[in-house]
Amino acid sequence: MISGWGCGLRLRISACATFFVATQCFGGSFAVIGTDSGAWPDVLSSVGHVGGAESSADILVARSGTAASPDLQRKVEAGGALILESSSPLAESFGFKARTETVSVIHVADEHNPTLPIIWSAPVEMARFDVPSAAHVFAKDRWTGAPLVAGYRVGEGAVLWVATDPGPNGYERFPYLMQALVDLGVQAGVRAARLWAFFDSSYRLRADVDYLAKRWREAGISALHVAAWHFFEPDRERDEYLARLIEACHRRGIVVYAWVELPHVSEKFWDEHPEWREKTGVLQDAQLDWRKLMNLQNPACAEAVRAGLRKEIERFDWDGVNLAELYFESLEGTGNQARFTPMNPDVRERFKAESGWDPIEIWRERKDAQSVRRFLDFRADLARRMQEEWLGVVESFRSFRPELDVALTHVDDRFDPGMRDSIGADAAGVLPLLDSHSFSFLIEDPATVWNLGPRRYAEIAKRYRALTSHPEKLAIDINIIERYQDVYPTKQQTGVELFELVHLASAAFPHVALYFENSILRPDLPLLAAASAPVRSIVKEGPRTAVEASADVEIAWKGAALVDGKAWPLESGGYIRLPGGRHVLEPAQERHSLRVLDLNARLIDAGMNGGRIAVEYENDSRAVARFDRKPERMTVDGAPFAARCDGSGECAVLLPRGHHRVEAQ
Repeated sequence: MISGWGCGLRLRISACATFFVATQCFGGSFAVIGTDSGAWPDVLSSVGHVGGAESSADILVARSGTAASPDLQRKVEAGGALILESSSPLAESFGFKARTETVSVIHVADEHNPTLPIIWSAPVEMARFDVPSAAHVFAKDRWTGAPLVAGYRVGEGAVLWVATDPGPNGYERFPYLMQALVDLGVQAGVRAARLWAFFDSSYRLRADVDYLAKRWREAGISALHVAAWHFFEPDRERDEYLARLIEACHRRGIVVYAWVELPHVSEKFWDEHPEWREKTGVLQDAQLDWRKLMNLQNPACAEAVRAGLRKEIERFDWDGVNLAELYFESLEGTGNQARFTPMNPDVRERFKAESGWDPIEIWRERKDAQSVRRFLDFRADLARRMQEEWLGVVESFRSFRPELDVALTHVDDRFDPGMRDSIGADAAGVLPLLDSHSFSFLIEDPATVWNLGPRRYAEIAKRYRALTSHPEKLAIDINIIERYQDVYPTKQQTGVELFELVHLASAAFPHVALYFENSILRPDLPLLAAASAPVRSIVKEGPRTAVEASADVEIAWKGAALVDGKAWPLESGGYIRLPGGRHVLEPAQERHSLRVLDLNARLIDAGMNGGRIAVEYENDSRAVARFDRKPERMTVDGAPFAARCDGSGECAVLLPRGHHRVEAQ
């Protein structure tokens, strides 16, 4: 992976083709030649490249019309990366020549995902190009085969060419530009590992759990939220599977949450308790999509669910619980009587006692706006009280699992204020609970805004910060699934669009959750960790590198390092882990002491003295530290702490939640 203007490349076999790429070097800074940068800064920063001076940038972008330059030719040959846009004297000097013949492009085929429909919002008439014989074509017009994205090695460097600009936001035309750069050897020199992901075992029961955990952690996932409704009732085979999954995640440094979807409890609970089923506005059982909703306002039902959930939390080594989507149906509100809830007898009687009339009448005698408003307000307040009640239930589980973290997934009703009337979701009513309860508030994008661009996350964060004095407890949930709106160039977020979503969301929120891990397309996984890195600047001055980031980040680095003048123990696989803020790295002598390969927690400070290392961290759930071997001695806040791991190889240690200092040797 190319770094600076002098980094050798060597042969690697790609899944797509065989060509020369680098394997040990990393890009960092970029610059766009000229005054009009277009969307290129959005494209490149989406995977952690940072803007810099043209004279020292690792990656240069030459837009259409750029003049030929012997200096640029020499820089690329010496190890630089150059992106060429469309036709220009500079592009011609590298062998990309426009014909007089034109082609109308609207449907693109990209070898990174050959079967994926990539369709532009409108056709673009452009010149057809000849590309050098040494160039590898990554993307082409599906109907004519005209090359659209191609690249090749030039001396010690590489060139990537695109037939036209990437679109106004950078993702409208060529989803897999960043993957093409990686194939040519240009990879971001930063990454982070603080993403959350949702996991439904019904899709993955036959997959190897160790393989999955390794892949998830490499993709930057720190917490897995596992569909807990499959495990509500004991079952030997299923329980053994989940226990293995949690153990595998812990070994890889991933914490695991029980993802609870109340009022859905489980298939068996639904079958065994027809008397407790929720009712819709047409007084039928509320089996809506995959969820089978129960009446949690019924005291006997609520008590049975509490007891069952407690037993489930006791049976497994959970690190947290996510109470997700704990409100009502439907997205169409009272406009869809057949999906509208809650219309169970308990709710109807409670409302009737307050108002003097049955809420079923809002579709009969009481269709007036005032009556409908009264019940919708009652319903939203009921949802808030239900959320507070179940937060208290889960928090009570800390009596036997004191390390348990809690999250509440709540659909956004700031961008789409209609959510309050549709499903009873009212963030303004729930967020004050952070003053008296300890949980993370995970904001879920409603389906109605999935077509909006990545920049919405900064605005979402702004609107929610205004509602709470605990902004550090806010998180965002991105749905990575096919959208029902007319969206381009792909129905599902992938490539540059996905990376921009993750990058901008990671800059706005402490945690970004992805729904769900199995929907993330295979070409995207290797770059997710880079997309989530909240780096602001990287400045290289001789052997020293100054890094500024808004949260923890890992920086590509060869060998041992001093960080802010101190010997540093957090190093693995060519990366140095840094806390948020500004830090200076410089080379250090090689050492043979204990190393921290990975830390799933917010790093506050670290240091080492001879064979003893110290790490200060903070985390809402248990933390996980992976060492290169089992420590001989450990203390937490000065008290002896047993490192429970087997064998002489790597050792993963579960550490207490909260703010602590660990010393080990």
